[in-house]
Amino acid sequence: MKLAYFGFPHRGGTFTVYRLLREGLAPLGTELVWIGAGEAAHKAWRDPDFAAEHAHGFVTGTPGDGEEAKARALVNALEAGGFDGVIVSVLADRAQTNAVRYLAKPILRIMIVHNITPATYAAARAIRDHVHATVGVSPRIRDDLVRSYGFDDKHTLAIPNGTDLAEHLPAARPFAAHAPLRLLSLGRIEDVAKGVFWLPQILEMLPPEITLTIAGTGPDAERLRALCGPLGGRVHFTGEVGPDEVDDLMKTHDILLGPSRFEGFMITAVEAMARGCVPVVARIHGVTDAIVTDGADGLLFPVGDWRAAAAAVMCLNDDRPLLHRLAAAGCWTAHERFRADLMASRYHALIRRLVHDRPPIAKPLAFDHWRMARGLRPGLRSYLPLPIKNVLRVLRERAVS
Repeated sequence: MKLAYFGFPHRGGTFTVYRLLREGLAPLGTELVWIGAGEAAHKAWRDPDFAAEHAHGFVTGTPGDGEEAKARALVNALEAGGFDGVIVSVLADRAQTNAVRYLAKPILRIMIVHNITPATYAAARAIRDHVHATVGVSPRIRDDLVRSYGFDDKHTLAIPNGTDLAEHLPAARPFAAHAPLRLLSLGRIEDVAKGVFWLPQILEMLPPEITLTIAGTGPDAERLRALCGPLGGRVHFTGEVGPDEVDDLMKTHDILLGPSRFEGFMITAVEAMARGCVPVVARIHGVTDAIVTDGADGLLFPVGDWRAAAAAVMCLNDDRPLLHRLAAAGCWTAHERFRADLMASRYHALIRRLVHDRPPIAKPLAFDHWRMARGLRPGLRSYLPLPIKNVLRVLRERAVS
């Protein structure tokens, strides 16, 4: 079976999911090929860092294509390439998402929903009737879509993202009873989702010997550097981190600190647990608490409560045997529940089921009447001031947790 994955090589979670799915589905008889369109996709094609990906996908159209042209190019590529189906990550790109409504009837289509924001859910609802199945990467997403957005219970699943742990078998880490704790923040440096501006407030409440490494890049990196200025040498910024560097970072730090406001999944928590780095992360109902069991393989704190985050770190600072137990348990949790091969086997089972039991969906639309679906256009919420949005996100999350 030959499936397309709408997207293109980049340093981000959705392409990592694609790559691991490609590797996991291949031995099971399914070829997964990436297809990109638009300026960013063509730029990635020219990037020497992604040259190896030329063997696994291609770009269509021209760099200057508008949204309709991008969608036409994607649809034409599917039909010309003999593809049996497509996997689309909703809202990764508006044109890609909307293109699903214009696919020919025989093409199997699966939607993946990666986040819990109202905008993401609205986009998922916009193409709901044009896909055969929907995958939420966490139980929260699956339940929200079924309960509040009219998704079919039978054809809406929760399949957690996996990570490649083959070379990271559970092993006890060296246990230092009194060494200063080393905290790690890893990922895109932006405050709206990741809550990174709370990091210096958390560190200020901790003993001066505790240090923090902030690894990654993002739009709020310079602002965060300024906020961390008074902490001096206690904070170290690494800049951009390649995939090969993640392993060493996780293994040389004791705690992964994740004060996110919202997530669809937190793959860094899984990666940390697999390497004995204890996650201390915000409790996002149906997301992080579906990965971390509080007090068993990590610690959770209420979203936005940076004082509680600092208290959780202090708990582990004062109780090193607990830190050691959580680290050991986290290794087993990651390997038992979040391996890439488990993720691939679940998608394989879904694909095989749809081959034999494909539910009816809406008729494809004609490009002569191209329009962007309502849920893919900016909503009223997008015009709210950012501080108000952030307050609403925190209040909503605390209400459901």
